[in-house]
Amino acid sequence: MSIVSRAENGGTATPAVRWKDRRRFYWLLGLLVPLSPFLGWFLVDRFHLGLFWAAGALLLVVVVPLIDLVAGVDKSNPPEQVMASLEADRYYRWCTYLFLPLQYAGLVFACYMWTTAPMGWAERFAMAATVGVVAGVGINAAHELGHKRPKHERWLAKIALAQSFYGHFYVEHNHGHHLRVATPEDPATARYGQSFWAFLPRSVIGGVRSAWVIERARLHRRGARTWSIRNDVLNAWAMSVVLFAVLIAAFGWSVAPWLVVQAVLGFTFLEAANYLEHYGLLRGKRPDGRYERVAPEHSWNSDHVVSNVFLYHLQRHSDHHANPMRRYQTLRSMENAPQLPAGYAVLIVLAFVPPLWRRVMDPLLLEHYDNDLSRINVQPSRV
Repeated sequence: MSIVSRAENGGTATPAVRWKDRRRFYWLLGLLVPLSPFLGWFLVDRFHLGLFWAAGALLLVVVVPLIDLVAGVDKSNPPEQVMASLEADRYYRWCTYLFLPLQYAGLVFACYMWTTAPMGWAERFAMAATVGVVAGVGINAAHELGHKRPKHERWLAKIALAQSFYGHFYVEHNHGHHLRVATPEDPATARYGQSFWAFLPRSVIGGVRSAWVIERARLHRRGARTWSIRNDVLNAWAMSVVLFAVLIAAFGWSVAPWLVVQAVLGFTFLEAANYLEHYGLLRGKRPDGRYERVAPEHSWNSDHVVSNVFLYHLQRHSDHHANPMRRYQTLRSMENAPQLPAGYAVLIVLAFVPPLWRRVMDPLLLEHYDNDLSRINVQPSRV
């Protein structure tokens, strides 16, 4: 589909701009992630190799990085004249909407496999890893939907978060992280010298605390009780409780441990993305002591094509923080943003191995700030 836009300047029409999204149908590839439990079953049935129960994890850490190496980067942006039309194109919304029914079909299928398939413990964990990847990318779909104004999209975001029991992310990310990003006060901003395994509990616990404080303050401003269904933290968590209860009632208590494992793996993948998105970056302070406005240089950016398609342009994170209401198909590559050396899939694996992470990322961070530690968000233990 080509988008044609004609702008007017002082009453004079400018020539029409014709632009075609070359990735238009590639966005459907993101639906391979929630289909990965079914893909795993097919591969196990065909090749009789239990490793394929981990199809989702293999897709994330092996297949996508390899294709990324071949496909390379794409820094092209849609012309400004077509942005409004591109934002309004409902096709792109359905690419995210469709993720949810496939996400939950895969979760139900996994519960069925855990209780009926001849699996050992390792194979059950492999399936949990696959479903955990789906949950983690589901949080990313919720991230896209939760930023939008339509009420139904915000409810869809909560539904997507229910699988990972991470409903508080809906509140904390929009009203906490986006305000405090790239500051020491933000639990979701990793500090220079802080390993992922030190960052993980700080971000998880800090995110829950922050969401509760934000939501309590919102309800108090409206004269409403904190402990009520109107509390967006509580009603999101309630969705998870109902979901887990229904699955346990349908398939038995034997699925309960695996539901917990996949949820933990799901939000761990999400927190790994949080870790790399702002590692060591710091907003300067103005003369009045307040932090400067969020700018592209406060988020790490990546234009690797394939991982961007699978993650709905999450890697164009600099533009997302500058324009959080902008839909994924219109996010732009920002030249003045610090650039990651690879896509998220590769860097998440590096984050799990701190010495490798520091060998790759610390020199890039120091170069970005001209080796001036006073401009870097440093882990206090390193000061």
